[in-house]
Amino acid sequence: MTPPRPRHRPGGHHIGAYGLLALTALLYLVFSLALPDTFPTLDTVDSILSTQSIPAVLALAAMVPIVTGAFDLSIGYGLGLAHVMVLQLVVNAGWPWPLACLAVLAGGLVVGVLNGVIVEFGRIDSFIATLGTGSMMYAVTGWITDGGRIVPGPQGLPPAFTDLYDSSFLGLPVPAFYVLALAAVLWLVLERLPLGRYLYVVGSNPRAADLVGIPTRRYTVYAFAASGLIVGFAGVLLAAQQQIGNPSVGLDYLLPAFVGALLGSTAIKPGRPNALGTVVAVAVLAVGLTGIAQLGAEFWTVPLFNGGTLLIAVGLAGYAARRRLRGGAARAAPAAPPPSSPAGADGTPPPSPLPARPAGSIPSLESPCTAPARPPPQSAPCGSPPASCWPRPPPSPAANAVPPTARTRPRRARAAARPSRPGPGRPSPGPSGPTSPGEDPPAAPRRCPARTSSTSPRP
Repeated sequence: MTPPRPRHRPGGHHIGAYGLLALTALLYLVFSLALPDTFPTLDTVDSILSTQSIPAVLALAAMVPIVTGAFDLSIGYGLGLAHVMVLQLVVNAGWPWPLACLAVLAGGLVVGVLNGVIVEFGRIDSFIATLGTGSMMYAVTGWITDGGRIVPGPQGLPPAFTDLYDSSFLGLPVPAFYVLALAAVLWLVLERLPLGRYLYVVGSNPRAADLVGIPTRRYTVYAFAASGLIVGFAGVLLAAQQQIGNPSVGLDYLLPAFVGALLGSTAIKPGRPNALGTVVAVAVLAVGLTGIAQLGAEFWTVPLFNGGTLLIAVGLAGYAARRRLRGGAARAAPAAPPPSSPAGADGTPPPSPLPARPAGSIPSLESPCTAPARPPPQSAPCGSPPASCWPRPPPSPAANAVPPTARTRPRRARAAARPSRPGPGRPSPGPSGPTSPGEDPPAAPRRCPARTSSTSPRP
């Protein structure tokens, strides 16, 4: 009987998948008990949903390249350049705000494609490549703003543009719905479409992806392009929120974005980056930072909290990935062979699934002993061994050759000893010549008949 394979307890899986969500609820409960007058209010919820929407969008942008095993460190610099470009086109160039937003989105897409091309076709590590392109974008931002800020005139920005961030829907801030819609789209692409499965394969094992015919370079460029497009969208929201072009504001969002993306890989789908887990991780960070701020903590606690959470997130993400690999290997391992059956009630050994092969026999290419073994003959000519179920190739013509003892005699003696074929009306000659009348001819030397169907092995 085959022993059952070890089964993973479902409780551990649920803890790993939804533990971060439970931590969010626990933090909210703790801060609500510690600050009952200020924290568990609708104003606090609106503030969290509004202020943390841009970090959530940027965390989703950082999550997409991580799916393919790459990192985009240019998202902070791209965020600063995108929001500065929106205000530059609307305030100084006089463009209509919808056209300016579309131009910034297209620019973010181009920057993402450029990052992917440099990483894949330039054979440069993603850390170095995106850090270099980010520094170049930061230089472009300083060149556009000339080191200063872009401030709108007395008329301000168009109200329709500022409503992209300031308006509400169903009593909740609109940016929260942006985050939910973007997370739903990414979840659908990564979890339900072949494109997302290809991205996960490229990130987990690029060599295997090449062997099965997946163009790894192309899909990595797709991931960077999607990241650049999302960064452009985050820049539009930041411009609508700030309403002032600040060339250095984007760098403050870089660390929280990676904290949310890496910490999100430990939730919902532990061991791999996913959209829903990223949203849950951003919620944990938002609740924690808001509670710390209401407790009256110093300003330096925010970077301390972000840095410590990043270290914990990287450690937990690595542990979840290793646990996922071990679980997959355990499920793919073959089952243990069944134990030998006990002897019968009468002490006889259990029947063997295949008949035993005779010692020294030659196995055939066909299935061994599919037919029942033939019993050995009662008398075998010339002492041939009993037949077995294992076939033997037909004997060579050398089986009917002259005995070795005859080869040592002279040629004439061998010719005289060889019997001649009797003709019509002529007696058969003997070994030393013709026989005399009235004398029986000598018997020919007895030879072993050729074995044409012997199945015994050669000695």
